Amino acid sequence: MNSERSSSISQSRVRVQLGDRSYDIQISSGAIDQFVDLILDAIPDLSHALVISDEAVESPWVGQIKTAFDQKATAVRVSGTSVRSGEVSKSIDEFNRLLKWILAEGGDRKSVVIAVGGGVIGDLAGYVAASFARGLRFVQVPTTLLAMVDSSVGGKTGINLPTAKNMVGAFWQPSLVLIDSDVLSTLPDRSYLSGLAEVVKYGVIDDADFFQWLEINALPLVNRQSEAVRYAIEKSCQSKARVVGEDERETSGRRAILNYGHTFAHAIEATCGYGKLLHGEAVSIGMEMAARLAQELGLVEDDLLQRQTRLLQKCRLPVVLPKADPDQMLPVMMRDKKVEHGKLRFILPSKIGSVDLVGDVDQQLVREVILKTR
Repeated sequence: MNSERSSSISQSRVRVQLGDRSYDIQISSGAIDQFVDLILDAIPDLSHALVISDEAVESPWVGQIKTAFDQKATAVRVSGTSVRSGEVSKSIDEFNRLLKWILAEGGDRKSVVIAVGGGVIGDLAGYVAASFARGLRFVQVPTTLLAMVDSSVGGKTGINLPTAKNMVGAFWQPSLVLIDSDVLSTLPDRSYLSGLAEVVKYGVIDDADFFQWLEINALPLVNRQSEAVRYAIEKSCQSKARVVGEDERETSGRRAILNYGHTFAHAIEATCGYGKLLHGEAVSIGMEMAARLAQELGLVEDDLLQRQTRLLQKCRLPVVLPKADPDQMLPVMMRDKKVEHGKLRFILPSKIGSVDLVGDVDQQLVREVILKTR
């Protein structure tokens, strides 16, 4: 993985190194009208674009992309459909609808799916791309901070079952990821702040210096100051690209570190009801539970939990869940993909910037940690 900064401070590039599946993450500000040029450079034989977008970003962002196609690539046929906002759209029914839509639009193996939206759209459209005709190329255009720093990078795609998040899916790498931080200007505060949880996660799991930078620069980030936001996105993408490049399909266990806080978070989402808490909010609480569990196991000093709590609070993220119910959460956690031979396993910190996979954790201790985070 490498990063190359252009002559403009508002543009940078992170390379995800995966051999013949390598691709670029282009990070910019105010350059969405250049996205079509970048897509055509990466996929020169593009003739049919299938734009799948969140209905919340139809105006102005999808409109700008379609206008750019009309102006710069008149030979490219563009089909578009929108998806209702929210986690509930990552469903078998919506997956089925989109497959039928591509078929009706005359999609074939030369068609390219362009996902415009947050993590829900990227995961759903990516799985559709991976499945139709046994695989279409696709481009990620994330429009939320959470999607920019996490779900758009790494090739994980999928949908939810009613009681299990992301249980059905495929590894399917994009051809390109296009990020414009100006898109965040129209994102509601709660959605924007939710994305900061994943940013904090990278500091805890991979980059102590970045964690310290976040402690100093939390206020500029909360206030969406452009330079701070771009830097946070770039550093997060570098961490994600580095981990994915080392363990694309979770075969060595290295990629599992990206799930810090997520075993708790997925159980929180499933028991609270998808959509009640935003994913980043659940991850924030999940990281608190994970750090507390590490503390109870004697793996870390008290200072780690205190620093993490202070930073999450500076980012205006929740750190407690008043209605947390271990009796409901534990059965969901037992279906987590990290469970081995019926034993719970967690990604837990050893120090800021480093985490480990810890197995055979006693359920009673997990129950106590959940209750202490209420």
